[in-house]
Amino acid sequence: LIATLFTAWTPNSLFTSNFSDQIRTLLTPQSAVQSGPNTPLPQVRIGIVAGHMGNDSGAVCYDEDGNPSLTEADVNLSIATLVQRSLTERGYQVDLLNEFDTRLNGYRAAALVSIHNDSCEYINDEATGFKVAASLETRDVNRAQRLTACMTNRYQQMTGLYFHTNSITPDMTQYHAFSEIDPNTITAIIETGFLYLDQNILTKQTDVVAEGITQGILCFLNNESVLPTSIPLPTILP
Repeated sequence: LIATLFTAWTPNSLFTSNFSDQIRTLLTPQSAVQSGPNTPLPQVRIGIVAGHMGNDSGAVCYDEDGNPSLTEADVNLSIATLVQRSLTERGYQVDLLNEFDTRLNGYRAAALVSIHNDSCEYINDEATGFKVAASLETRDVNRAQRLTACMTNRYQQMTGLYFHTNSITPDMTQYHAFSEIDPNTITAIIETGFLYLDQNILTKQTDVVAEGITQGILCFLNNESVLPTSIPLPTILP
């Protein structure tokens, strides 16, 4: 510190009026790089799991003739691929992962989001909307709640779908990847909609759905303003 002060000092500047300002500047930490709110830090890694990919079809939708017309795995992959592309274009390092990807073991990233969808079958007129949940065993409850809040808020804003609060099950809060990855990785699982009543937006406006997820992740990474939300407790429907 003394060497720095003497380097900055010259006889002519000792009694100048701005000497105190020079000292204050020297003692104030300066940012090496000025970045905007949407500028990612170098090498920020994000994991995106395309639900059921590489394992099974997930939910299967049938046409009027009883033939398979759509699978959850295909919808999940379409959405996940667009999310990966969107985040990659913003400069992030994004891994597109299978459901039971070997890379999940000890996986470490700023965030991991697993993308899924709900039933193809008609349940009732209220079986529409999305769900987001985090691990109940997370080490950092505050950050997990923040990721959940960001995902919920931004996804609802982008898609106009409602948060389906009464159907979050242990399959979400105890999702297998939560116990496989590095415990410091903040995680969430999202069911982007019901493949029966929400099929139109999920298959014909996939870019909107994907952007909702992307914006939720960016909200978390950039510490954007969002109201906090608690980690939902599992509810088993009759």
